[in-house]
Amino acid sequence: MEKQLSENKMGVMPVGRLLFNMAGPMIVSMLVQALYNVVDSVFVAQLNEDALSALSLAFPMQNFMIAVGTGLGVGVNALISRSLGERRQEAANGYAMQGLLLAGISYAVFLLIGLLGAGAFISAQAGGMARIASYGEVYLRICCACSFGFFAQITLERILQSTGRTMLTMITQSTGAVINIILDPILIFGLLGAPKLGVAGAAIATVIGQCAAALLALFMNLRFNSDVQLRVKLLRPHREYLAQILMIGIPSVLMVSISSVMTFCMNKILIVFTSTAVAVFGVYFKLQSFIFMPIFGLNNGLVPIVSFNYGARHRERMERAVRLAYITAEVIMIIGLAIFQLVPDKLLFLFGGSADMLSIGVPALRIISTSFLFAGIAIVSSSVCQALGRGMYSLAVSFGRQIVVLVPAAFLLSRLGQLNLVWLAFPIAEVASIILALFFVRRTIRHLDWTRRTEETA
Repeated sequence: MEKQLSENKMGVMPVGRLLFNMAGPMIVSMLVQALYNVVDSVFVAQLNEDALSALSLAFPMQNFMIAVGTGLGVGVNALISRSLGERRQEAANGYAMQGLLLAGISYAVFLLIGLLGAGAFISAQAGGMARIASYGEVYLRICCACSFGFFAQITLERILQSTGRTMLTMITQSTGAVINIILDPILIFGLLGAPKLGVAGAAIATVIGQCAAALLALFMNLRFNSDVQLRVKLLRPHREYLAQILMIGIPSVLMVSISSVMTFCMNKILIVFTSTAVAVFGVYFKLQSFIFMPIFGLNNGLVPIVSFNYGARHRERMERAVRLAYITAEVIMIIGLAIFQLVPDKLLFLFGGSADMLSIGVPALRIISTSFLFAGIAIVSSSVCQALGRGMYSLAVSFGRQIVVLVPAAFLLSRLGQLNLVWLAFPIAEVASIILALFFVRRTIRHLDWTRRTEETA
């Protein structure tokens, strides 16, 4: 077993090649995810603009669901990688199964939310617009009540990532996304003899894609992941393992959940102007995912590298990977900025592009995208802190950016009565976040213990 662990590519492959070997497949799969998110909205927009606005109102709760799944996945990913780096095989197995246990618990919570709370959540943002509220409630109830596939998929994929098998993760994510894209027009518009389900069809297509990806991820782990063994007996709650996963994962859950609070508040601020502003805000989030998803894919490759090499006490390798991630993230963000500045109208035409949407959306995309210059560095810095067990730092950055700065700034600017001023809150908040993020990551690395190395224990 020691020989197997010592030869793990995260400890021996050249750092540049390693980062892109692990992050490359994740970036591709994240782009596919972004594509199906956009396609989902493009098809729904063909129904009417109210349906598109409804998806924007459902987004905060969907984002919260993603926050729980990916946040706990960060804990599972980091702890499995660190355990393998420290040659603690049984601990790695334990963390994997406790992660699956937490996935099941998470689904039970969102099942209740979907059945009991979807209507109230949408109505709280809809400003009395009954048609939009009706669309949003149907969509959100299906996505939450049938989220078992999502939670299983995200956890099983993080287990693959933690051992460096990001190519397999790319396959599972891409499979789910392609199934979703194929089913979207069939179920939304009633093609090939299927019933015309409208917004509900979009939600059902999403759920089916997630379930397919989860089943494939389970197969990949059982067939190809020799570093971690999934054993049913390890599903019994283990207090220490659960506590450690939650210690790292909860700050990440809260960090991503903060964006749910932010989008909820922004929807309420924007709907005072017009429902089209809410639709534009939702479209922006779909479009910016093409820029941010590659950064998240980069981070998914970076986190196990940082955790493994810190566990193995390979300082130079860890620091080189972090520097390379910063450079890559900034290049991606500059490309994204150029696209949003040069062709915002063409991006909006994908979603119907009515005259009202263009008049609101073109300046919105140009103003908000200036924040991209700062966002990449802040995101990578937060991931480094998470990988090294300092999730609270990441939480502080996210909370400061979105709750302390962005929402209050947007609210105050909205009081001036000009919608375009509201979008300025985004670059203002991003400047604050990069300052705080760089301070925390430097502090984290400066205080690391490079002398201790834990050997395999029984």
